[in-house]
Amino acid sequence: MSDYKNTWVVVDLLNGQVKNVGLELLVGARKLVDASGEKLVAVVIGSGTDEAVKAAVSYGADQVIVVDDPVFAEYTTEGYTYALEQLVNKYKPCNLLIGATINGRDLAPRLAARLKTGLAADCIAFDIDASTGVIQWTRPAYGGNELAVIEIPEVRPQMATVRPSVFKRGEPDLTRSAEIIKEDITVPEGTIRTAVVEKIAEEAEGIKLEDADVVVAGGRGVGGAENFVLLKDLAAALGGGAIGASRAAVDAGWISHLAQIGQTGKTVSPKIYVACGISGAIQHLAGMSGSDVVIAINRDADAPIFEVADYGIVGNLKQVLPLLTEAIRKIKA
Repeated sequence: MSDYKNTWVVVDLLNGQVKNVGLELLVGARKLVDASGEKLVAVVIGSGTDEAVKAAVSYGADQVIVVDDPVFAEYTTEGYTYALEQLVNKYKPCNLLIGATINGRDLAPRLAARLKTGLAADCIAFDIDASTGVIQWTRPAYGGNELAVIEIPEVRPQMATVRPSVFKRGEPDLTRSAEIIKEDITVPEGTIRTAVVEKIAEEAEGIKLEDADVVVAGGRGVGGAENFVLLKDLAAALGGGAIGASRAAVDAGWISHLAQIGQTGKTVSPKIYVACGISGAIQHLAGMSGSDVVIAINRDADAPIFEVADYGIVGNLKQVLPLLTEAIRKIKA
């Protein structure tokens, strides 16, 4: 295993644009690199990758491996797996991180099977034993009721998918420079067995949850779809925040699944998180634990959400939210 060195982060692209999760992982993976004294390497696969390469360097990559070819313009399981397998076998990274996006969750297990290594999926944190180089990957288990710590001590690379918004991306350093390695990979004919026939975009209202500085989320206690207007009014008063929801609200059909936050939904890390009528089950907490300030509004004074909240209001949200919204508007005026 001594042949394996460096930490790799796969920088995801969508329509040629860099997804935030790859840049977040470059920031988060820095502690793995600092502990080992090795390099942080970004892997960019796509078509028209110049801007992605610049972004990877500005967010901390010491080296960027680029595969730029029209065949990789659209993500395919077979094509991307083949390309990454060739790269890993050639350069032998010690650690490999992939964002837990739709594509990442598809790519990582197939690649791990090809490489005959382990995979810790859907992680929300990680740390490293500097003396051994073994990483402790933390992920929800048993339906989110426990947090499991997973190690991959016997094989390399150590692989994991990590949720978006686990790490704060911060600001880019445009003065940085890095070594750029361009690789030409020819995918054998017949390897890619799928093709994109049509794209159908499903857009959520307003700002994306993952990018929002303010998130106002509703749970079962909201009482119905019609009451989400109260949350939208508060979000607007707070400066155009995003609207989220617990699984209970989504399952009830009150709001789109695109708004779901938690173990089976999205992970967010806003500056302000307002939990309205959310009890605070661990499955939900897994998706918002990175919030800077948590404000909870709930009729049940014993609700678990108050244990993680910085500020709590015990009361009926139908009465509390209009008063809170009006107070904030007056202060801003």
